Amino acid sequence: MAEAEAVQLKEEGNRHFQLQDYKAATKSYSQALKLTKDKALLATLYRNRAACGLKTESYVQAASDASRAIDINSSDIKALYRRCQALEHLGKLDQAFKDVQRCATLEPRNQNFQETLRRLNTSIQEKLRVQFSTDSRVQKMFEILLDENSDADRLEKSANNLIVLGREEAGAEKIFQNNGVALLLRLMDTKKPELMLAAVRTLSGMCSGHRARATAILHAVRLDRICSLMAVENKEMSLAVCNLLQAIIDSLSGEDKREPRGKEEALVLDSKKDLKQITSHLLDMLVSRKVSGQGRDQALNLLNKNVPRKDLAIHDNSRTIYVVDNGLRKILKVVGQVPDLPSCLPLTDNTRMLASILINKLYDDLRCDPERDHFRKICEEYITSKFDPQDMDKNVIAIQTVSGILQGPLDLGNQLLGLKGVMEMMVALCGSERETDQLVAVEALIHASTKLSRATFIITNGVSLLKEIYKTTKNEKIKIRTLVGLCKLGSAGGTDYALRQFAEGSTEKLAKQCRKWLCNASIDTRTRRWAVEGLAYLTLDADVKDDFVQDIPALQAMFELAKTSDKTILYSVATTLVNCTNSYDIKEVIPELVQLAKFSKQHVPEEHPKDKKDFVDMRVKRLLKAGVISALACMVKADNAILTDQTKELLARVFLALCDNPKDRGTIVAQGGGKALIPLALEGTDVGKVKAAHALAKIAAVSNPDIAFPGERVYEVVRPLVRLLDTQRDGLQNYEALLGLTNLSGRSDKLRQKIFKEKALPDIENYMFENHDQLRQAATECMCNMVVNKEVQERFLADGNDRLKLVVLLCGEDDDKVQNAAAGALAMLTAAHKQLCLKMTQVTTQWLEILQRLCLHDRLSVQHRGLVIAYNLLAADAELAKKLVESELLEILTVVGKQEPDEKKAAVVQMARECLSKCMDYGFIKPVS
Repeated sequence: MAEAEAVQLKEEGNRHFQLQDYKAATKSYSQALKLTKDKALLATLYRNRAACGLKTESYVQAASDASRAIDINSSDIKALYRRCQALEHLGKLDQAFKDVQRCATLEPRNQNFQETLRRLNTSIQEKLRVQFSTDSRVQKMFEILLDENSDADRLEKSANNLIVLGREEAGAEKIFQNNGVALLLRLMDTKKPELMLAAVRTLSGMCSGHRARATAILHAVRLDRICSLMAVENKEMSLAVCNLLQAIIDSLSGEDKREPRGKEEALVLDSKKDLKQITSHLLDMLVSRKVSGQGRDQALNLLNKNVPRKDLAIHDNSRTIYVVDNGLRKILKVVGQVPDLPSCLPLTDNTRMLASILINKLYDDLRCDPERDHFRKICEEYITSKFDPQDMDKNVIAIQTVSGILQGPLDLGNQLLGLKGVMEMMVALCGSERETDQLVAVEALIHASTKLSRATFIITNGVSLLKEIYKTTKNEKIKIRTLVGLCKLGSAGGTDYALRQFAEGSTEKLAKQCRKWLCNASIDTRTRRWAVEGLAYLTLDADVKDDFVQDIPALQAMFELAKTSDKTILYSVATTLVNCTNSYDIKEVIPELVQLAKFSKQHVPEEHPKDKKDFVDMRVKRLLKAGVISALACMVKADNAILTDQTKELLARVFLALCDNPKDRGTIVAQGGGKALIPLALEGTDVGKVKAAHALAKIAAVSNPDIAFPGERVYEVVRPLVRLLDTQRDGLQNYEALLGLTNLSGRSDKLRQKIFKEKALPDIENYMFENHDQLRQAATECMCNMVVNKEVQERFLADGNDRLKLVVLLCGEDDDKVQNAAAGALAMLTAAHKQLCLKMTQVTTQWLEILQRLCLHDRLSVQHRGLVIAYNLLAADAELAKKLVESELLEILTVVGKQEPDEKKAAVVQMARECLSKCMDYGFIKPVS
């Protein structure tokens, strides 16, 4: 009865639907659904009620009813289409598209389905375009960031998205045009650190590479506000603002070499005024009490990076002159700060060293003696103005300033030491009862005793004073500094075994005490740094360095210090490691000159027995075992002016010494040494770059480049290696650079392309002409890999050069390795271009004789390559093939092809048989029946 009534209600609903009474129809279908359990009827009722929902615009209900019908019958095409229509109205275009796609699959010829499919596809594309358009993304990010009710996760995600948008040109421009700078300033006003950071980083991205935008942002945000933000204690914020200011400076000065866009260049006024204002504000920050130590460091970093000329070939040093005239006294004030005095400005461990480095860079950037005299007079006036018999604090500041300058330009520091009263004041402060005075005086004496002549003077006049302080003081800080002073004086003779300043065994005692302090974790980092400073001098003595590398706890304590935030230690650690690995420059000893010097009673430097190669190799092993590579990698990452070019050179020297043994290179790669070497090879002194490039070549020659230099870094290795291919470099550097390039060129065509773009090909060809067997072999092997590249092949195809002739002639060399590489190159060239097969027969009359020798070679790899060349020539041209068949080559191919192919000869025999098959194809020979 119920089923029959349900069918009647369905029919009733259908009549209502035809009369367009959709509410009545829905009611009838709903009543029928309650009375039946028949699945087919249920599917029909749900489908019909979905149609009513579409008519009454009840799209949620329509989609739900259509889904129920589909649950019963997944191929119900009417239900699928009705759900598609409902979902489209609800804005769920992707789901609607799936339903109509299913309909079109079931009825491919239905034009209605095909039209809906096209319409939905267009709508979806438009929706995606709008959704992901930069305008809407920017607007959406700001809405979330400025909404006080946004949760923390959404805020963080939006902030990060905004930073990414700011780095894209389209995103940066949209933010800028849509009043984005004002909105970013509102974010900065929220005082929420994460939002302020996001705003600053977004502004950095917007300024990069766009002069007009950088100028507008500088004026909108205001320089005083930028500097006040950089002056905060928060390290992350200070660094972010420093990066923003650097991006502005780069854009204004043209250092950021991006292409100008549109009419931008015409819109920008002269930026010199803005750059001068930035420099002026940074100099003011140096002496402001409101600036944190962190902010002062960042101001010094920016001055270090942007004021002195990057290349002395540039004539204009006006920025340096401006800073000397308007800011040198301010820099000297920072250098002269004494942390223990109440008048001291907020500092970090690195601040004074950064100021000393800036003084050094400014002094080096001066072009003539009058400019240097002016610089010196300012320093002299500043120091003498501090001397005051009534105020000991001022005297201490004066000596601290001299001490800081001595860490910068050495000749200027030595001139200042000659000022009336300076040395006397140092001695007077050493005898002071106040520990602060002693501390400053001892440090000044340490820095003053850099030159042997000066050290000898202090040994004569000041050692007894230092010893007295060392014995009487109970302050560990003074004690350790006094010890370092004695260490420095004791090592004044350098590596010369005959010029020891102290009695036998004294330097070992001093070193032992330094190691003891170094390992004492209860002493503060700044004081322990001086222990490393002492070892940097004492390790010139071979006994000391040998003892030191055997003291693993002391080594590891030094490595841990190198990883701390106090980066003033970098130079001392690097110097100590250079001494331990003997990677300093050693003058070549000519026996005849030594005899002459002895005869004329001149001093002859003596080498310590423990400075011989066996001892050095053992020290290198111990350093690697102690974890020196991770410390070096950490030191290289110091993004700071303290990592000077001189320090980089020392690190490069150490790396080169560590890479000397091929067995150690795997350890170096595993601990990140390959990655750390790349920046050292690209920046720094010329000597440092060459040393680092040589170390890179040693690693690249034997390591898997994908492991040694992961990701995109591998492409950065190419340029340093190509620079080593220079006649001014020694043969070993050339050879190992070629081996490294051979290894890289065998990895991918992208790397071959990079080597080609770095213009390495002419150099590689030059070394193929070398008389030196190993260089010629390495260059030929490199060329063998390079000829796979299409652009290299085009150079061989070009007329008017002897490249192909050289390769053919090298195939006829007596050296098996050269033959093998040259034959490989020729095999690939002739396989790639038929034209080169014909050209090969024209470059030299000896080509056929050379080819026959290759095909008969004792070495199977050379023979196989010769047979491949023969096959390429046979396949290239019928006339050429006929010429080869008429020569003795046919007999050679027959003899080789008739051999029984064992495991070793299989490839050779198979290649000979393929050559014979090609001859049969031409009809030049016939098979024996």
